[in-house]
Amino acid sequence: MEFNQYCVTRRSMPFWCVGNPLSDPFGGSVLDKISSIEVAKILAWAAGEGLIEATSAHDDDLVPWDPANPDDDLDPNSETSKILREIKSILDGAGIKFNTMTCSLHGNKIFRDGGLCNPDPELRKLAAKKVERTLRIGAYLGADYYTYWVARDGFEVPAITKWDEVYTWLADGLNHVTDYIEEKGLTNYKGATVEPKPNEPRGQMFLPTSGHAVGFICGKLKKPDFWGVNPELLQHESMALLNSVMTVSYLCSMNKLKFLHFGCQIKAQFDNDFPPLIGPEGLKETVFMFNALQQIGWKGIVEFDCHMLRAEGDLKDQIGCRKEFIKNCIRALSIAITLAARIKPAGKPTSQSAGDLDSIMQMCGLDSVQVKR
Repeated sequence: MEFNQYCVTRRSMPFWCVGNPLSDPFGGSVLDKISSIEVAKILAWAAGEGLIEATSAHDDDLVPWDPANPDDDLDPNSETSKILREIKSILDGAGIKFNTMTCSLHGNKIFRDGGLCNPDPELRKLAAKKVERTLRIGAYLGADYYTYWVARDGFEVPAITKWDEVYTWLADGLNHVTDYIEEKGLTNYKGATVEPKPNEPRGQMFLPTSGHAVGFICGKLKKPDFWGVNPELLQHESMALLNSVMTVSYLCSMNKLKFLHFGCQIKAQFDNDFPPLIGPEGLKETVFMFNALQQIGWKGIVEFDCHMLRAEGDLKDQIGCRKEFIKNCIRALSIAITLAARIKPAGKPTSQSAGDLDSIMQMCGLDSVQVKR
């Protein structure tokens, strides 16, 4: 299944978005936790409705992880293998492709001081084992990409941070990804990505922006052509007061935009993870981001990375509100690319401001406005 409208080839709705129970630092979960099998069934419904073509997941979204048994997926009789077989059957039956597989190195408290960059070498080894398991799960599900999200690889206290070692640890961890893919012949993987973020859950992240990620990939990794970036826009770059139009244009110029994570954000705030176009900001920036991608000639997957508003969690219809969330995300993307397609190349406006206003009129479908009494 393909979408192939404007610059978007597929629309991907990840497990973590649909399964999110809507907790925050000030309150517990609004919704009940649902199983990965239930999430897979909701995704199958969405595909059947013509809303999505792909999905993604963290390993922990799909199956529990036991650090004492890190190779449980290799046992065909394990509970992990049974769950994965059922998930694969549901997704395959719905024709859903698997976009990216991500290793959760942030959820378990054992990684509270980092995963690949943990100062404890034994925990770095354990993180590497968890990554290996995640790569095997992704291969089983046919994932096109492996994604490294910076997660808890960051710091709060510069005085105790091993600045002469942390980026070597990170390079070792990511080089191990490609080494393992080659060693095990995991031919499903077309590439891997880094998802940068400036802060949260750590006070500062070691790869805070897309520019940092590209520099690290090109300067520190053994197979830089295999690696790219999947920026979360508008959220993560907006947290650092950067502009998403510039971000995607820069990444395309470096041939590093593998796919796009999509949501909305109030600039300079914590990670809002609003659904696309929702909230007081972001409409114009979102529209011009897609317009720039079309202008550049990029074609690729747009993957939602957001959650419904906490206030929208419906305790009486917990499956229904999740389905409504999916529909709203898809509708927002369609609105954004429809508005972006209206904007035509600028002619010779009398000024930059006039050109900006001309493009806004095009976006809004206005032929003229009354400017005089």
